[in-house]
Amino acid sequence: MTEDRAPLSPTVFTGARLIDGTGAAPVESVAVVVDDGRFTYVGPEDSRPQIDGATVVDLGGRTLLPGFFDCHVHFLMNSNTDFTGRLLTNRPTVTVFERAEQMRTTLHGGVTTARDLGGIDAGYRDAVALGLIDGPRLHVALRLMSHTGGHADFSLPTGFDPGPLVGPVSELVDDPAEARLATRRLLRDGADVIKVCATGGVNSPSDQPEDEGLSVEEIKAVVDEVRRHRGRPVAAHAQGSQGIKNALRGGVSSIEHGYLIDDEGIDLMLEKGAFLVPTLSTFHVAREHFTPAAYEKKMRMAEAATERLSEAVRRGVQVALGTDSGVLAHGQNLKELGYMTKLGLSPLEAIRAGTLNAARLLSLDETLGTIEPGKTADLVVCDGDPTADIDILGDPANIVLVMQEGRLVKRTQAEAVR
Repeated sequence: MTEDRAPLSPTVFTGARLIDGTGAAPVESVAVVVDDGRFTYVGPEDSRPQIDGATVVDLGGRTLLPGFFDCHVHFLMNSNTDFTGRLLTNRPTVTVFERAEQMRTTLHGGVTTARDLGGIDAGYRDAVALGLIDGPRLHVALRLMSHTGGHADFSLPTGFDPGPLVGPVSELVDDPAEARLATRRLLRDGADVIKVCATGGVNSPSDQPEDEGLSVEEIKAVVDEVRRHRGRPVAAHAQGSQGIKNALRGGVSSIEHGYLIDDEGIDLMLEKGAFLVPTLSTFHVAREHFTPAAYEKKMRMAEAATERLSEAVRRGVQVALGTDSGVLAHGQNLKELGYMTKLGLSPLEAIRAGTLNAARLLSLDETLGTIEPGKTADLVVCDGDPTADIDILGDPANIVLVMQEGRLVKRTQAEAVR
């Protein structure tokens, strides 16, 4: 275990502007006490307990927030071009270390919990939990499930399938029985979440984002199978309007992307209580990181996506933060917060989407997502006031301190610790 991961217990933070993740307004001059990996006091400085031998961290008016979630990442790669580039030429061991570095970079950017929706195995999750590598605690989908020729079928027109070279990323199914069997394989292999492809996508070589993916019956089989095994969330890659509705009628927990959601789809989201994970960061990727065909697909949806997602926000659909990092570089995940405010969320609502809402989506809200006594001590400290300028959080240089389970894993203001 590195020195930075060594427990600092008890630790007292003083001079904080607190944003607690619930959506409540910031509170000035707050003290937060961490002991044995949990918050034990959150309140006025003049009422904080005096603890002998505590490490005191004077934040000097900086903002203290919960550790953030990113509910949609792919540590498989660090750029959209990696899938046909470095992943095919790297020695596999190099790829493992590159992924570990991407995870560390994400953690240092303020994301203490992440959900990888396809491309890495459960060993990365376990390595973080064991303290072997620094990274967000992980929920993993392992592989994407689609039909033959769907979003998770990466076979090229030449017949070449890059999958065996970059690692198993797909579960191809073509009827409800196969979908059920694939779900069993994923659960056996350690999946925390099942990812189904309800539509085509930008990077699919054989379909379009508006195309339907798995059928309602196939998605229902997946949802029923996870129900039989203590339950797991089912996340749906869904961009076109009909596929979004198919996914919701099948019983999924979240719609990933949701770019072309129509009014009926919004009605269904509200009825089902499903979460929207809009991954707006993907509209801000440089053109050279896409193939020409993928870039055309992406830009064709941009204007409609802003309009339709804004309508979903206006009508009160629950939103959780997700970026699709991996399609874009890791480590700048919190830029998504600024993009979310363009849909009509206030800065505090965007922060809640990345904290409490995301924790609820991952069923972790009893222990994470807000700064409250008794909860696990994940926190982020940033320079400035993100309620005045939400984009502060999107620059990792402004994230001056990150704590995960009571351990200080990033500290750029060493002089503040005394």
